[in-house]
Amino acid sequence: MSDIDPITLWTVIIGLAVGSFALRFAFIGIMGGRAMPEWLMRHLRYTAVAVIPALVAPLVVWPTPTGGEPSLIHLAVGCATLAAGCFTRNVFAAMGTGAILLIGYLGLFG
Repeated sequence: MSDIDPITLWTVIIGLAVGSFALRFAFIGIMGGRAMPEWLMRHLRYTAVAVIPALVAPLVVWPTPTGGEPSLIHLAVGCATLAAGCFTRNVFAAMGTGAILLIGYLGLFG
């Protein structure tokens, strides 16, 4: 299957599991019974706002179906989705607009 030594593979898997558990335990186990400081809550509110565009932007600018080359269709749909989201202030309307336009444009222009 691969050339990775089984001992190394399981060491990495167990290490990642322990690290993931430790990160979650730090918030849930240690801070679970206490209120978090206001400054921390203010920063945590922006986590999704920062993560979602970071995941989506590379797929719009360098789409996989074109081999990583910029595509006018993907850029146009991304701009229309952003405009729909700003205009309606509704995430579901923006996602629906993007999905419908992407399917439609790819159907029309290939």
